[in-house]
This record gives sequence, structure tokens and C-alpha cells, in this order.
Amino acid sequence: MREQSRINQLEMAKKERVLFVCTQNAGRSQMAEGYLRARYGDRFEAFSAGTNPTAVSRRAILVMKEIGVDISGHRSKPLDEFAGTEMDVVVILCDHASALCPVFPWAGETIHKAFQDPGTLSGTNEEILVGLRSIRDEITRWIDREFGNSPSA
Repeated sequence: MREQSRINQLEMAKKERVLFVCTQNAGRSQMAEGYLRARYGDRFEAFSAGTNPTAVSRRAILVMKEIGVDISGHRSKPLDEFAGTEMDVVVILCDHASALCPVFPWAGETIHKAFQDPGTLSGTNEEILVGLRSIRDEITRWIDREFGNSPSA
């Protein structure tokens, strides 16, 4: 049993650490963290944070649940919670966060990949959900392309 525990620790040590950053840590970064963890959690440790965190969007929770990913237990976190924490990759998901925090000296690689801000969506609740599903689908397709064919796979 001790040997199995050691093997599990070694497997965890091999996982790449990925931090998704956006402004509020309410929608895009939460969806990205949840999807990467659910789909590729055997190879990646996923985290998210915001430059000005608020609360996890109820609509983001809903649209992720539709694809079988539960982010209801997530919380919005400030970026400084991860300051100095070694990450293999930091992904900045919005232009505003990029402008506020362009340097991550504790990250092996920084990727800038902007997605529409869900806060700019307007209309009825259903119209907003349609827009959020579109953003979700763009994020999940990008993650599949960017992380799904990882050399460690």
C-alpha cells in the first residue's frame, strides 16, 4: 500500500500545472479550469484566478453542467493567491487581464488567448445562455486543441 501511495505521488508530480486568468474569475477562467480538470485531469492540474475576482457565475455553472462538468464547488480567487507558485503554463483568457498582469516570472510559458467577455452578453436570459454556450464551446475546443494532444499523452 505504501508503494501504491508513492506511485500516486510520482504521478501527481508529473502533471503540468495550468493557471487560467481572466478579470473576474467568474466565467471564462472557471469554465476553462473545470473543463481541463474534467477532461485532462490525468495529465494536468488546473487552477484559475482573476485580477479583480467577484463570484462564480451561476450561468457558467449551468452551461458547464450541460456538458457534464460540475464547477458548482469553485470559488473566485485573486491572482495574488498564486503569486510565486510555480506553474508550467499561465493562460490569459481576456485582453483586460493581459493589460493588468503581463508578466508571470513563475510560469514556464504564458499564453494569451482572448475569448468574449460573458459580461458583454445582453438580451433575455435564454439569449445570454446561448451566447455563454458559444463561449464555452470555443473555450473547450481550444483546450482540446492546445492540451488534448500534449506530448505527455
